Amino acid sequence: MKRALLFVLLAAGCTVGPDYTKPNVAVPAQYSAPVQTPAPLSQSVAEAVDLSQWWMQFHDAELESLIDRALKQNPDLLTAQSRIREAREQEVIAGAAGLPQVNATGSAVRVHSDSNLQQKLGSGGAATGGSTPSDGTDLKLYSAGFDATWEIDIFGGVRRSVEAAQAGTEAARWQLRDTQVTLTAEIAADYVNLRADQSRLAILADQEKSQRATLDLTTAKARTGFVTELDVNQQRQLLASTVAQRPPLVADVLAMRHAIASLLGQQPGTLDAELGASQPVPPIPPRLPVGLPSDLLRARPDIRMAERKLAQATAEIGVAVADLYPKFDLLAAASFSSNHISNLLSGENFGQVGLGSIMWPIFHGGQIHANIRTKEEEEKQAYFSYQKSVLAGLQNAEDALVRYQTEQQRFLALEEAVRTARQSTELALQQYRIGLVAYVSVLQAQSTQLTAEDNLAQSRAGLTTDLVSLYKALGGGWKEAGDSPPSHDGNPLFTQ
Repeated sequence: MKRALLFVLLAAGCTVGPDYTKPNVAVPAQYSAPVQTPAPLSQSVAEAVDLSQWWMQFHDAELESLIDRALKQNPDLLTAQSRIREAREQEVIAGAAGLPQVNATGSAVRVHSDSNLQQKLGSGGAATGGSTPSDGTDLKLYSAGFDATWEIDIFGGVRRSVEAAQAGTEAARWQLRDTQVTLTAEIAADYVNLRADQSRLAILADQEKSQRATLDLTTAKARTGFVTELDVNQQRQLLASTVAQRPPLVADVLAMRHAIASLLGQQPGTLDAELGASQPVPPIPPRLPVGLPSDLLRARPDIRMAERKLAQATAEIGVAVADLYPKFDLLAAASFSSNHISNLLSGENFGQVGLGSIMWPIFHGGQIHANIRTKEEEEKQAYFSYQKSVLAGLQNAEDALVRYQTEQQRFLALEEAVRTARQSTELALQQYRIGLVAYVSVLQAQSTQLTAEDNLAQSRAGLTTDLVSLYKALGGGWKEAGDSPPSHDGNPLFTQ
């Protein structure tokens, strides 16, 4: 008996299946895109920047308020939080399989037997004469007790199941953080597009006012005979083309308001009054966060989530391997039984039973080995998914850096184009008033200026949008929660 107990205790430390090791994925030491900012924009490059609340660097109170509310009431975030709670309950379910299962039992039985039935029923169902009726007999039995079963986790199948459930919970937490990253970036992008559309509407309003003044001037000249009606019609056409650009922008403004409201978990139109006033596009922060490619492995929640899913898939192999080994079950029961409920709990009515059993699979048609191979393939798929997440993270960061830097160059060129276009319009109007140039020169100058200013407004918004994409690519937008998952590589989790 002592040897058997010693064997059980020694075997209890055995856990079958592969032990998880965090994969070592090689990443470049530096980004391939040259990290530099054109001098006129005066934005310094910082290797370490707090990205947990990157939107605070824009110093836009409205943007901060929108993101703060979305992080509390967005339906996708609420769903992700629910999945974390669900995963925690799965941990409880997995762990319960390794604990004794105890049940309370109780029963009451009454059996009635009519022993005088044949005397009552003669031929034709009539009772025979001379018989004495009997009330029959009653048998009563009462019992109460407990039973317990316990499958001893000798080969670690339950422990691997718990390990897989814990990794699933950690993956759910990283999914929540990845949802936060996506949500904050989406709100910021929609907000920037909204402000850009409002700025473009303001540019159209200024151009419309200027073109109406020019139309009045041309109409006056036509009345005095200095110009023909053709000049007036051309100016009217230019003005009509400018006015026609307003409706699409107005529609896009409304669409951006509706999109932001939806991200906040509200109905379309709820934020129309709040976002109705025109405001400029948030200015570019003074520092550009870059860091190193290796930081992405810790900062991007999607990569962390893929790594935890790989750990979960590895643990599930151990669960499948454990089915190859014998299972040991212990059963114990204790109960009181009596014909009278008054003395049910008397010591003389107490009974107990103990049972130990072993079940060792011999032939299951290859099912167990096939299940193990299935789990091994799922682990490979999880590893490939992790590799893909790392590669996608590196690509997103590189692409965001390239787009941001090239848009800076475009923005500076457009600024020069706007200055030149404004000067050309002023010169063309002056020369037209004194009759030195034809009216077509004024039309061309005004049209060029409108296009240049609109392109500059879009580029300014594009700069901010590209910076938002860079923040997202670098994994910004989440904070470490108080119930952070434990690290399996011996290092503390990345804290923003």
